[in-house]
Amino acid sequence: MADSQAYFDSRFTPDQRREVLWQTLCRHYFSGMIPEAGCVLELGAGYGHFINNIRSKRKIAIDLWDGFRRHLQPGVEAHVGAVEDLSFLEDRSVDFAFASNLFEHVTQDQLAQVLKHLARALKPGGTLNILQPNYYYAFREYFDDYTHRTVYTHTSMCDFLEAHGYRVTRCMPRFLPLTIKSRFPVSPLLIRLYLLSPWKAMGKQMLIQATVR
Repeated sequence: MADSQAYFDSRFTPDQRREVLWQTLCRHYFSGMIPEAGCVLELGAGYGHFINNIRSKRKIAIDLWDGFRRHLQPGVEAHVGAVEDLSFLEDRSVDFAFASNLFEHVTQDQLAQVLKHLARALKPGGTLNILQPNYYYAFREYFDDYTHRTVYTHTSMCDFLEAHGYRVTRCMPRFLPLTIKSRFPVSPLLIRLYLLSPWKAMGKQMLIQATVR
């Protein structure tokens, strides 16, 4: 827990630009994938930007950092603990599982455990959605974050999912830029234009969606 707090105090400090980004992504991109009467699970919720802004009847968040609970809005179910321990989830209870910038921080064995639990917890037709750096495009900056442990490209992540009983239904190698910390402003209009543009030269984060076979 102390290591987690140090990470949030140094490498991953609060930034209002993230809230603008996630409000826009949830409203104009992810909302169409999620039934409002359904259940959303966020793995590694951090400051809660995604889970707070997404609309769903039931919202669940898990993070190893104990401090993340104070950033969640009322009604979000918080679980503090290792992301690979999802034993608290009911069978076939989750419509949409989401992980942003998480699996590069854990081992392949831990990811395999996450996939095993989600195979039980996802409803038929439910999806796992992964947003994270794509080493194929972000190799220069990938290890600037000292907590990155495992390397994935869009190819290797899709293969890993397929090898563990999942079917990849969407793979976008260039979905978003790597960071909000750039010379460009973070505004809802620019984010929406970027999402609509077929040209994503700055895109270094991939988005992968998969279902259980």
